[in-house]
Amino acid sequence: MDIRSFGYNGDLKNTGFGYTLSLIGGKYKMIILYTLYTSNGPIRYTELKRVIDKISYKSLTNTLKELEKDQLIVRKEYAQVPPKVEYSLSEQGKSLIPVLDAICYWGEKQLEDRKIN
Repeated sequence: MDIRSFGYNGDLKNTGFGYTLSLIGGKYKMIILYTLYTSNGPIRYTELKRVIDKISYKSLTNTLKELEKDQLIVRKEYAQVPPKVEYSLSEQGKSLIPVLDAICYWGEKQLEDRKIN
């Protein structure tokens, strides 16, 4: 099955492909999702910032809000001082991991092919 099977008529935003791109598009969304996937359990904001070194605090905050709004991640806030917030993948976010794996596999294959040629 490919994009032509889903009635693509030049208007990507109204296709499953366009919807998926809207969820994972952006500079840091896939990196955050993969970081949450590879972490051993929930991860705190500061640890995410440390792992994704080049991201600004504002970009990280905004991207996390978008991912939460799209129900790809779960934000759990603890009522304590100082505040503690943890992030983890939602079930919907976990279901996206095979897509990210496929993208990674494709990229690795392309890099391998370039080394050979």
